[in-house]
Amino acid sequence: MEEDGAVTVYSGSAITDTKKNTFSIKVGIAQMLRGGAIAEVTTVNQAKIAESAGVCCLVVSEPKGPGISRMPDPSLIKEIKQAVALPVMAKARVGHFVEAQILEAIGVDYIDESETLALADEDHFVNKHNFRAPFVCGCRDLGEALRRVREGAAMVRTQGDLAGTGSIVDTVHNVRKVMGDIRILSNMDDDEVFTFSKKIGAPYDIVAQTKQMGRLPVVHFAAGGIVTPADAAFMMQLGCDGVFIGSDIFNCSDPYKKVRAIVQAVRNYNDPHILAAASSGLEEAMGGLNLNENRVERFVSDETY
Repeated sequence: MEEDGAVTVYSGSAITDTKKNTFSIKVGIAQMLRGGAIAEVTTVNQAKIAESAGVCCLVVSEPKGPGISRMPDPSLIKEIKQAVALPVMAKARVGHFVEAQILEAIGVDYIDESETLALADEDHFVNKHNFRAPFVCGCRDLGEALRRVREGAAMVRTQGDLAGTGSIVDTVHNVRKVMGDIRILSNMDDDEVFTFSKKIGAPYDIVAQTKQMGRLPVVHFAAGGIVTPADAAFMMQLGCDGVFIGSDIFNCSDPYKKVRAIVQAVRNYNDPHILAAASSGLEEAMGGLNLNENRVERFVSDETY
């Protein structure tokens, strides 16, 4: 059964009653991750490295390879849960409520209904109110974020790069879009909120709550292309509550040092001296910035004229 509203966990008074609203409890559980870094892992060894580096949660996924990407092997999730003391999140395909049922049955702490996997249902998302475990969902704009909250998402992940190129440009664009729309909403008259809700395709009550709070009503992380301490601090200074680190971070000679540096950056994102220390001595995170064809053509065109 769908439950109305979310909970204000960032001020002194709650909009909803946590004793009666299980969704509010799930939002509170997700808030425990606020101010941390979540690392994507594909092996038990990576999970142990990430735990020792200080991440707040692990998200288990299948190793990247050809073919359809699906929910990770339950046996791998169980091995990782036994090997570490951190909360464990696992990915399910969008709309695939049976994968979500399996993940909840094996005891994951959070379920990520992830668009980074192959889609299972092009038209419908999982009804997250039917599950005890808190859900994480991706978004690219405010309307999408608030629709996922209405479906029961206890955490929103603003998603950027999906191709693993290491470029943060899409993540920055989407985070700025979400934050910019919230600032516009916060300065609106109450009479204008009805039209704004219709424009972004989000439920009025959640939009009104977002206006009242001046932020998303659930924990807000960023993901995609975050491969350096500076990237992580960038997302935090833009207003995010934390970051996701992709599994590519482990493809280096000293993954502990790199993950630890990002964790330090998230915790001290406003201190440039600590950020400078965290950024020192790290090998190049990615080979280079991948430009799409349109940007290359536009650059060449500008140089020509």
